[in-house]
Order: sequence, then structure tokens, then C-alpha cells
Amino acid sequence: RDEELAKAEVGVLGTILAVATAGNLGVLLAMYRLRRKMSRMHLFILHLGLSDLGVALFQVLPQLLWKVTYRFLGPDPLCRAVKYLQVLSMFASTYMLLVMTLDRYLAVCHPLQSLQQPSRQAYTMIGLTWLLSCLLSLPQVFIFSLREVRPGSGVLDCWADFGYPWGARAYITWTTLCIFVLPVGVLSVCYSLICHEICKNLKGKTQSGAPGTGGAAVGAPGGANPAGKGGQASRVSSVRTISRAKIRTVKMTFVIVAAYVTCWAPFFSVQMWSVWDRDAPDDESTNVAFSITMLLASLSSCCNPWIYLFFSGHLLQGC
Repeated sequence: RDEELAKAEVGVLGTILAVATAGNLGVLLAMYRLRRKMSRMHLFILHLGLSDLGVALFQVLPQLLWKVTYRFLGPDPLCRAVKYLQVLSMFASTYMLLVMTLDRYLAVCHPLQSLQQPSRQAYTMIGLTWLLSCLLSLPQVFIFSLREVRPGSGVLDCWADFGYPWGARAYITWTTLCIFVLPVGVLSVCYSLICHEICKNLKGKTQSGAPGTGGAAVGAPGGANPAGKGGQASRVSSVRTISRAKIRTVKMTFVIVAAYVTCWAPFFSVQMWSVWDRDAPDDESTNVAFSITMLLASLSSCCNPWIYLFFSGHLLQGC
């Protein structure tokens, strides 16, 4: 192998591991401090932080150790477990982001539905996400094993055996669809509907606030108005505050989605290229751009804690 390239890969993976681990541990600590007043949005952030920490510890860390040792050093069960956990963390991180976006869609487009047993609904969505991620990761256990890199060489590594010449192409295409293409499609639809609802809501507020539209407060019996203009203004202000809080959480989720797409698109593009083009580089390639691109997907797990930090001042209420 190219030792200089290996050193660069170790440096990149080490940096990603340190930043992602520290950032997501910080998120989990912040969520722990808010445990007594945790909202639905906090709950989704907590589990997205857990899944991102899983990416750091179960995907990046094993890959880093693997780059250091060159060959996988461990028994066959450990090989299968590592490969299972690597894909599990990818599925969990992606689908947790997906259900968080679906929750924002319900909060904005179907607010009454989102208010019916909100905690139970959130826990159900999160539980199903973890369960689905565990099930979809199971093929890794059967595909990967400790095997000889070349028959008769005596050198073992944790490699895949797809059984058929088209197996790698089918599996990589399937994982790309499940982890990237389909989720991005659902996310795009959700945000289109959210943006449409927000624009419609803002337009309605503009029209209702125009001169001549009325808006007089409902009087108390006998014509008295205990709340007065101040009470009416307070109620209007409260509604606007809640609406703005929801919009801010939508903005935060959108930025997380944008970071996810930006970080994962090159990885899956290179993965698809490697199985659909016979002349493409492979895992043993010394092509620097190809090798580094394969490592940068986990950057989204580094970005998310900083995105939370940027929006954190607006996430304490009305989520």
C-alpha cells in the first residue's frame, strides 16, 4: 500500500473521530441537563446525537484502526460485528434525521395531530427508527467474514463475499437507495410541503393584519373587556412566538439535512462509480481523491453538534 496515503487517511479519520466524539458527547450532556423539561425536538436531537456518536465510535474508529494495522486483526465474530455496527450507525443517523424532519412536517402542517400524545408519538417514531436500522443492517453479518485475501496466501482480512459477480453492484445500489436516494427524496417532499405551508401561513397573517379586516377582541358580558388591548396583544405575541420557534427548528433541521446531503453525496457517488464502472478505482487504490472522498461521509456527524449550538438559543421553548 501507499504509506504516505495511509498516513493522510489516518490523519483525516483521527480528526473526524475527535471532533465528532467531542461534539456529540457535548450534545448528549446538554440534553441530559434538559431532561426535566425535554421537548419532542430535544428528544429527536438526543437520539440523532446518539446515532452520530455511533458513527464516530462504530464506523470511524474501526476504520481508523484498520488503516493503522492495514489488515483486520481480530476473530471472525468481531469482523461481522464491526461491519454490522458500521452500517447500523449509517442507517440510524439517516433515518433519525428523516423522522426528525417528519416531526417538523407534522408540527407545521398538521399541528393538531402533532399535539395528540406528543411524547408517545415521538418515542414510537424513534423506536421504529432504531428497529428498522437494526433489521436493514443484518445483511452485513452474512456478507462479511474473515477470509483469505487471495486463495492460499494465508493472509486474512475482513472482506465481503457476495457470491455472484453482480452481488457487489446490487448491494451497493441497494444501500445507496436506502440510505441516501430515498431518504433525500422524502426529505425534499417534506420541505416542499413545509415551505408551502409557511408561505401560506405568512400570507394569511399579512392579510389578517391589513387595515379594514377587523380583528376586534371578543368582549366580556356587558361589553367589558378585562384583558383590554394589552391582553389581545399578549395573545397575538404568544402565537407569533410559538410560530417563530417552530420555523427556527425547521431552519435548523434544514441545515442539518443540507450538511448531510453535502457530506454523503460524494461518498455514495464514488461508491456507485466503483461498482458500475469497471475502470473505476477500488478499495486498494492509491488515488488520493478517491480514497479521501470515501472517508469524508462521516463529516456530517461532526457538523451536527455545531448546528445545534448555533440554533440552541431558540430550542428551549415552543418546539
